[in-house]
Amino acid sequence: MNKYEASFVLVPNLEDEKRNGVIERFKELVEKGKGNIEKVDEWGLRKLAYTVKNFTEGYYVFINFQGEAGIVDEINRIAKITDEVLRHMVIKENE
Repeated sequence: MNKYEASFVLVPNLEDEKRNGVIERFKELVEKGKGNIEKVDEWGLRKLAYTVKNFTEGYYVFINFQGEAGIVDEINRIAKITDEVLRHMVIKENE
């Protein structure tokens, strides 16, 4: 299994319950793909370098996990169709 870090910028005006639901959805994707979540780091609201979908701020979340490449494909697919996600990126960490 490889180590990955998934970063998400969520829309800033989400209620806590809705935001936690989005984060849980991505955590469940990792677990369903037989991956292991190592850490979830919520940075909170940060100013964006440029406007994205008319937002100047975003809520930053990072999920570190171990898993197979198929999990990454599924995370990318779901993130693209999730309206609450402004931007996302998954990178493979060096061993």
